[in-house]
Amino acid sequence: MRSAQDLFAELNALDESNRIEAKRASDIGKSIMETVIAFANEPGLDGGYLLLGAEWSVNDKGDTVYCPASLPDPDKLQRDLASQCASMLNVALRPEMQLEQVDGHTVLVVYVAEADVTQKPIYKKATGLPGGAYRRVGSTDQRCVDEDLWVLRGQSQPSHGPDASLLPDARADDFDPAALTEYRRVRQRLNPGAEELAYGDDELLEALGAVRRVNERMRPTLAGIVLFGKPMALRRMLPMVKIDYIRVPGLEWIEDPHERFQSVEIRKPLLLALPLAEATVIDELPKGFHLPEGELHSVQEPIVPRKVIREALANAVMHRSYTQHSPIQIIRYSNRIEIRNVGHSLKPVAELGIPGSRLRNPTLAAVLHDLNLAEAKGTGIRSMRRLAAEAGLTLPDFHSSREADEFRVTLFLHNLLTEDDHAWLRSLTTEALDADEVKVLIYARATGAVDNSACRDFSGLDTLAASRVLRRLRDRGLLVKRGGGSSTHYALPAGPDGDAAAAEASGQTRVPLEVPAPVGESPYGDSRNPHMPAPESPHARHVEIPEALRQRIQAAGKKPRQAVVRSLVQALCGLRPFTAAELAALLGGRDAGELKRLHLKPLREAGVLTLLYPESEKHPNQAYLTLPEDQKGPGREA
Repeated sequence: MRSAQDLFAELNALDESNRIEAKRASDIGKSIMETVIAFANEPGLDGGYLLLGAEWSVNDKGDTVYCPASLPDPDKLQRDLASQCASMLNVALRPEMQLEQVDGHTVLVVYVAEADVTQKPIYKKATGLPGGAYRRVGSTDQRCVDEDLWVLRGQSQPSHGPDASLLPDARADDFDPAALTEYRRVRQRLNPGAEELAYGDDELLEALGAVRRVNERMRPTLAGIVLFGKPMALRRMLPMVKIDYIRVPGLEWIEDPHERFQSVEIRKPLLLALPLAEATVIDELPKGFHLPEGELHSVQEPIVPRKVIREALANAVMHRSYTQHSPIQIIRYSNRIEIRNVGHSLKPVAELGIPGSRLRNPTLAAVLHDLNLAEAKGTGIRSMRRLAAEAGLTLPDFHSSREADEFRVTLFLHNLLTEDDHAWLRSLTTEALDADEVKVLIYARATGAVDNSACRDFSGLDTLAASRVLRRLRDRGLLVKRGGGSSTHYALPAGPDGDAAAAEASGQTRVPLEVPAPVGESPYGDSRNPHMPAPESPHARHVEIPEALRQRIQAAGKKPRQAVVRSLVQALCGLRPFTAAELAALLGGRDAGELKRLHLKPLREAGVLTLLYPESEKHPNQAYLTLPEDQKGPGREA
């Protein structure tokens, strides 16, 4: 069991820790028990430590500093924790506990061992499954959903996933002969000796899991209709199982009532839809020329390797949740492509790229692997990163949200180091930068912010080494630290006129806004959104709010009902993007954190609000926008 001194030292060396949770802990409350459950459940974490009797503050460098703070009644705290661990959970836990003196303060160190797989999932008896179980995701405790339960039970690749379920209205004539022909054609090319090529259509469908035998009748499965179903069958039974390719002018999703987004809807069986989606993306990509060795003619190739695009599309269709009604979206901005699907990653984001896969839809995955449309054994993301690096591109960005239950891949269309990047780096500092520091700064410039997880992702560093790089750049004044704990991130520093260097680089002009009162930090002085002007001063801003909306805000009073608050938030964010602090001030001085938790987060999950900086959720100037009516709905955030 580690000492309290050792745990304090690790917390102060890192921005966050997935195995240590520090709390002041005057009593054993709900959050402590959730952390205990998460430590006991999380596979491969080897348990975790609670450091009770700790407080933290932010020093002048922006670092979170942890130090001891004596517990009021340590003996009672131990008794209460032991009692709740023995009585509240489905399996009695016996955490190790020891009291220690640190700088004259009494602190309690608690070690919670990982439970045996035969006992998982650990959960609160009063709540039941899945909501009473928790997992440790990064440095946070996350409530489990159904898909987590088989992961906790050690079933990382179940033989039957949701895609093997039967569709009640499906018929044998719902299969598209063209899709079956395409399977045979591609399989023959890749493996002429494949045994299933000798099967008839009915036998082939059964071998691939497209049908299941029930009472001597063949019944189509969800995977079968998704892979081989006729377009009309898909529309009848799975109306949102489609791929939408959306072209957005500029860098951000900003609704223009005078110019609708251009979009292409692909509603075909998966074996025909994937090649069409890939071709649609590639046709609009800039092309580069190269002369293969020994050839006399040059060859045109898209700047993003074809295999990167193919793997990103396969990842979206293979790992999406087919129980939710939402299409896959391919959103083409001027500088990047975002591919979004419902269904969060079953692997922690920090483990993406490590061989080994947790499959949501194993039947679909098996077919895509057979046809080389997806990498096997969970190596697809590693392959995407390698190919992007070989092409000289900024590495893809992967974002998974358990709360919104969505996954997003961002493919950047600019080279990692252009002449403009070199000039920009020279303008920042005359001191030498190592390769990791350069990657961090370029990434921060491209996405608006960088955190420890992203740094590990594109540099291959471990948590401690990534933290050292980020702090080194911060100490040199090249990055500014924002947030704390799991929300810690780093942004480029603002000049005396806001982010003047970045604004100049993007051609952004500075135009003051007219508004009624100071409302907090503005989101508009940032080069990532050249459509929005930057204010002259953070304390001299007013927003043009229609008189009718002003009267609604005044009439709401100091304690409006939930529906009233959410209606006002939607109305305000329909005018222009607002930060949580601005909204809190406009709505009568509410607490910004409470507003985010009780209203902004649920509105995002419902697909009513979206983020101004969707590619960087922790962006220091993050703000909220109301989605247009035709884009609202769960999983439709873009």
